[in-house]
Amino acid sequence: MALRVVLIAAVAAPLVALLSEPAIAHAAALRGSTSSVEVPTWLFLTTGGGTVGASFLLASFVTDRAFMRSIHDWGFTLPAPGRLLRLGGQLVGLAVLAATVGIGYLGPETGYRNLAILVVWVGWWGGYVASTYLIGNTWPTLNPFRTVASLLPSLDRPYPARLGAWPSVAGLLALIWIEVVSPLADDPRLLATTIGAYTAVSAAGSVVYGTDTWFGRVDPISRVFALFGQFAPLKRTDDGLSLRLPGGALTDRGAVSGHAETVFVVAVLYVTTFDGFVGTGLWARLITAVVEIGVPPLAGYLGAYLVGFGLFVAAFWWAISLARRFGRTYITQTALAERFAPSLVAIAAGYHIAHNLGFILGVAPSLAVVAASPLSPPQQPPVLTTLPGWIAGLELAFVLVGHFIAVWIAHAAAYELLPGRLEAIKSQYGITLVMIAYTIISLWIVTTPTVTPPFLGGGGV
Repeated sequence: MALRVVLIAAVAAPLVALLSEPAIAHAAALRGSTSSVEVPTWLFLTTGGGTVGASFLLASFVTDRAFMRSIHDWGFTLPAPGRLLRLGGQLVGLAVLAATVGIGYLGPETGYRNLAILVVWVGWWGGYVASTYLIGNTWPTLNPFRTVASLLPSLDRPYPARLGAWPSVAGLLALIWIEVVSPLADDPRLLATTIGAYTAVSAAGSVVYGTDTWFGRVDPISRVFALFGQFAPLKRTDDGLSLRLPGGALTDRGAVSGHAETVFVVAVLYVTTFDGFVGTGLWARLITAVVEIGVPPLAGYLGAYLVGFGLFVAAFWWAISLARRFGRTYITQTALAERFAPSLVAIAAGYHIAHNLGFILGVAPSLAVVAASPLSPPQQPPVLTTLPGWIAGLELAFVLVGHFIAVWIAHAAAYELLPGRLEAIKSQYGITLVMIAYTIISLWIVTTPTVTPPFLGGGGV
């Protein structure tokens, strides 16, 4: 009965957001028109945060450990794709890489008239990334960087264990920083050059440490997709394709391992947030004020980027310290963080699709038209400038559903770790507060009209 209540709440809240079109305000350069907000913004945001808090209270009524484990263990195995299908996937990945780089250099110089820009930011970053957490992680097969690297000899040097996932953390932060502050989303020549450089770095790393080690432990893109694949219902195993409930694998021990990998999960959550935040009017006013007092624009962006990341990590670590205190456990804070960090993957997935859904739908016609004639596309590729109001409601629904699943994953992890039922519930106080805060931030960004980030030659998507 308690589980039914939780599921009803998880479905009802997004439906309320979906049907309340007058209360939704969302705009972006290519996403559609802005709707007026007929309720106070503070009321809308606190209601969203309160809904996540209520889901924690409802989840607290589910205390049967065997029942919770049966939910996450539900699933069955399907036959695995054959070698021929795998080879086909590798060839497709290589073809897309070659076409993207080639057309990036040879096609039009105008941003959304060039197929490379559309393939990377609409097809890959928007659409394909979503498939890794909605369906399953096919990147190990399609990954063209890995396919290229596998053709080269390798020295198979031992990877320094002390480095752990830290290179992935640094790599992810660097990639998103470049995407935000450079014209990478508008300049196809620069994009093609960046992809070529990434291919060269991946190949060099694979030559030194081996393909499996580089893409399994260092490459930030592969690590992001591996995390999202843990959330997806389909996962490749030695026995075939395993089908489970979304997020079920995130409750398994070992889903996140080590302090560095925990920080990487927080980084995945943070970079998408920062990418959305720099497109808000609040950020435009803040960075303008900072620049007016003499701070160089890039220094202002970098300072905010690093400070924001530090705050996200500190907030999560604070939540874990509360979990240890109220859970009355001798389990180390690092071990608790490893078990609770996977819940953040659900939040990152929900926000990613909410952040990109309207953009993908708005620019998808351009991708189709330009793909038909990549070297001589029309001067004005078609764009859907007005989308149905329910699209904005669907974006909000994805944010809330991601948070509901995160609450449940953290709840299940607490019952796996802590023997006492009351201690397991109390251990979620800090985690829930952080999730409520992030819900409010996510909803605010998604429902805030988008502006062009000032002082940049280009802009993040």
